[in-house]
Amino acid sequence: MNKNVKLTKIMVVTIMIALDIVLSPIFRIEGMAPMSSVMNIIAGVILGPVYAVVMAVVTGIIRMLMLGIPPLALTGSFFGAFGAGILYKYGRNMYWSMFGEFLGTGIIGSLISVPVMVWFTGQQQNLYWFVYTPRFVGATIIGSVIAYFALVNLLKVNSFKEIQGMFVG
Repeated sequence: MNKNVKLTKIMVVTIMIALDIVLSPIFRIEGMAPMSSVMNIIAGVILGPVYAVVMAVVTGIIRMLMLGIPPLALTGSFFGAFGAGILYKYGRNMYWSMFGEFLGTGIIGSLISVPVMVWFTGQQQNLYWFVYTPRFVGATIIGSVIAYFALVNLLKVNSFKEIQGMFVG
């Protein structure tokens, strides 16, 4: 792989991480992070599954350390980014990426969050398996709508297509 391509990939992933870190707390609804879903979907379309997961994990760790967000920042974003990236890879359509985010964050991430939060807090009071599902699903739906409008415009830009070609071919 060319040095310039490697450097460009690192820069694009870094920019996506920075955007996710900055936008998530600004456009936040209590208990929901719809901008994280937006970034996961866009990352799934641009970066593919591997780089999207890297972006989501690094972003989640930074948000946990700097903003004091609990491990929910990782459980939702990891599975959502992977779902968005892998379904886009095989479906080659932004709707598949949105569906992958919905499944990954809204369903799998919300269910995985329960045992993670029991471990993190040491308490199981008032936690049942679907306690996070409504908020995670709500965030993915809001995020999918925003990502749709962003991607419709981004897919028209030639430089966006070139960057996408570097990651997903």
